[in-house]
Amino acid sequence: MSNKAENRNGEPMTMLDPCDVARRACEIAGAELRFGRPVVLVGEQNYAALALDTATSGDFDRFAQVTGGKHMLFLTAERSHALGLARPKGVLVPLAGVSHAAACELGYRMKSPVPTNFEDAPEELAALTALSSIALLLPALVVARIEPDEPAFAGVTRITAREIAVSGEAESRYEMMARTEVPLRDVDKAEFVVFRGGLSQRDQVAIVVGDPDVERSVPIRIHSSCITGDLFGSLKCDCGDQLREGLRLIQARGGGVLIYLDQEGRGTGIGAKMMAYGYQAHGLDTIDADETLGFGPDLRRYGAAVAMLKALGIAKVELLTNNPTKAAFLENAGISVTRRTSVLGEVTNENQAYLTTKAMRAGHQLDVRAIAQALVAK
Repeated sequence: MSNKAENRNGEPMTMLDPCDVARRACEIAGAELRFGRPVVLVGEQNYAALALDTATSGDFDRFAQVTGGKHMLFLTAERSHALGLARPKGVLVPLAGVSHAAACELGYRMKSPVPTNFEDAPEELAALTALSSIALLLPALVVARIEPDEPAFAGVTRITAREIAVSGEAESRYEMMARTEVPLRDVDKAEFVVFRGGLSQRDQVAIVVGDPDVERSVPIRIHSSCITGDLFGSLKCDCGDQLREGLRLIQARGGGVLIYLDQEGRGTGIGAKMMAYGYQAHGLDTIDADETLGFGPDLRRYGAAVAMLKALGIAKVELLTNNPTKAAFLENAGISVTRRTSVLGEVTNENQAYLTTKAMRAGHQLDVRAIAQALVAK
């Protein structure tokens, strides 16, 4: 007689639940793309896909050969728009006879010819955009329609759009790993609380300042990592100032939490961020630079922050931010935002345009006139 456990449907229980299976599939597929190897998106129509920014010219040429020259470049709606093509699902551009260098130019370079031969991308390729985001890659992929039993792609990692979508549920799965006091300058008491979870089991940090009363509204700041501003004092942004001002405001309120999330470059990764900085040096603003690379204006996710707040027993917050999107996300996730307080940094010649763009194009609640006057007053 079997003593094996069963699930609610009376089926044998397994070690991996559907979310675990999907997460593993995403982690493997993302790693393959980062290594410059193809993956296959399985659906009604199968697509082999290769990440353009990690594939070598040899990888690119081999892909072209095994697909019989029927490979195409998938460009997102944002990249399409940057090229002057208004296509809401992006486009597919035939690559027969196109070199690796020319494909890269078309895929994400600032100066690129506008393709005249293209077709609208099918909706299912949006899953590849999501996968490239998970892998912190540029969303420029070389794709080819293939048969389910295509021998050229035997042994290649396969993944479905549903697995990519379901894997997002892992974002809310975080467990506390460590909690210890760390002395900080100008902060009376601070504890670093490390959580592990999400895709690839990444570590995220919550800094608990003082002894916040979780029965009341707790002052918090959700801060996304910015190595250039937070660590090296870059003048291009106000991130470092916001980090330190956020801690100061929390300290002044008698305690609270600063959540420090590992999502550099508004979720695009440090590599893409540096490429965007290069485009900004040639006159693009921060949003147009990201669009040129194929990204939307903000890819950050806050599920980890919600999971961490709930693990700390926090249900009501005063949110220290200029970004109303964060407040809306918390509210939708069941965290009550009783108040939103702006966090201001120093205005410099180098970051004035960046701050103005955040106010005018990204909806951040900053006073554009005050930004301009701050420089005049110096």
